[in-house]
Amino acid sequence: MTSPLSRPGLDLLSRRGFLGHTGAGLGGIALASLLQRDGLLASESPRSPALTPIRPRIDPVRPHAARPPHFPPRAKNVLVIFCSGAISHLDTFDYKPELIHRDGQPMPGGNQLVTFQGENGNLAAPRYPFRPRGQCGKMTSDLLPRLGDLADDICFIHSLTSKTNTHGPGENFMSTGFTLDGFPSMGAWVNYALGSENEELPAYVAIPDPRGVPQSGSNNWAAGFLPAVFQGTAFNAARPVRHLAPPRGSTPEREQATRDFLQQLNERHLARFPGDAELAARIASYELAAKMQTSLPEAANLASESAGTLRMYGADDANPTKVGFARNCLLARRLIERGVRFVQVFNGAYAMGEGIGNWDGHKKIYEQYSLHGPILDQPAAALIADLKQRGLLADTLVVFCTEFGRMPTFQKGASGRDHNPQGFTAWLAGAGVRAPFSYGATDEFGYKAVENVATVYDFHATILHLLGLDHRRLSFYHNGIERRLTDVHGTVIEQVLG
Repeated sequence: MTSPLSRPGLDLLSRRGFLGHTGAGLGGIALASLLQRDGLLASESPRSPALTPIRPRIDPVRPHAARPPHFPPRAKNVLVIFCSGAISHLDTFDYKPELIHRDGQPMPGGNQLVTFQGENGNLAAPRYPFRPRGQCGKMTSDLLPRLGDLADDICFIHSLTSKTNTHGPGENFMSTGFTLDGFPSMGAWVNYALGSENEELPAYVAIPDPRGVPQSGSNNWAAGFLPAVFQGTAFNAARPVRHLAPPRGSTPEREQATRDFLQQLNERHLARFPGDAELAARIASYELAAKMQTSLPEAANLASESAGTLRMYGADDANPTKVGFARNCLLARRLIERGVRFVQVFNGAYAMGEGIGNWDGHKKIYEQYSLHGPILDQPAAALIADLKQRGLLADTLVVFCTEFGRMPTFQKGASGRDHNPQGFTAWLAGAGVRAPFSYGATDEFGYKAVENVATVYDFHATILHLLGLDHRRLSFYHNGIERRLTDVHGTVIEQVLG
């Protein structure tokens, strides 16, 4: 009697059939793996949600070398201005006539509304008048008049939302796409994907406020689970990178001879251990540090700037904090000018306490913002105008952001606004964005995003898109998961693209 398993087409259990099918299957798996590695697999069909991850090929000897984007980019560099403490959208860029009209009245539907710090009081109009700015007539407040005057170059996103109302997780979310610690910052992802056009300076620089660091500190520029070489290098105009100066008594000739000798030793050691990526990366890191001994002091030397430029930024102001921030903005322009891929400038710090050195205006928003506004306004506006007049804005994407917004009401018993992640404003300027333009809207009081609601994931996806990167495919394999900046979310905001 013939077994049904031995019939033609069902010979899987025969030795010859088993070996034949196994060999073909393993060969197919190997071929698919090779094609995926080289990016040669056919594009997924529109019906398939799965997208092949793209992991850039990193040369461990030159980890910061420039790498190609996924498609032609509109921007080559990114400049982020991050306002720590959650700057109020209602007192800056989100004009709400109804909020002004109903100043002092209870918010409809807001009975016993409790937010981050407790119960809220009545609606509170913006503390600063709004006026039309630029040729487009965009309404912005007198708190930041010089930034408002740049409205013709700005693409406002008024419907941004966050998933947390706490500062530390909020900073993490805006900077890394996750509320928890341990994830790579946006700048680290860009550094990992694209590298830099200048191999004598860090590809990614974070510039802390002269008053100190933001609440989440180095989480805002950390590499997370990406290789450490892609983290941001943190320094500012007042506190440059330490230990770059050669020892006393040394000469340039001796320093160069020492570097040449070390390079020979490193090359010999690397030859003994070919393929050791960690060793190669460590050597590359030391070599970059050696190059920075000459390149970084030159880039950070603001003495070469004209008196007119210093005055334009406000670096001659009587307020030392404003001078410090102005010099940081000038440093940012010099780094962008020299091809640094990603520069992150922070305005506001937490060492001084709630609202004192940052935008966390819970108790006395008018008094505090009247101090913070001039520190931010002139230097940041000068930075953008300077980039534009030098032709750098055509290739540089400027990102203005904060961790979340603030309430249209004052806190009960106070004259400040509580945290509000349900609707706030960020904006883009420069390469590839539509300007002047306003996207999305909050409700009549500025409480909740109601039109073209956007998430931080969408915001990140759009930034990566402008750099020529597909946020769905830029990936790093970590602990069994294909990780990405936008997690499993995010849609490019097509309407803001120029």
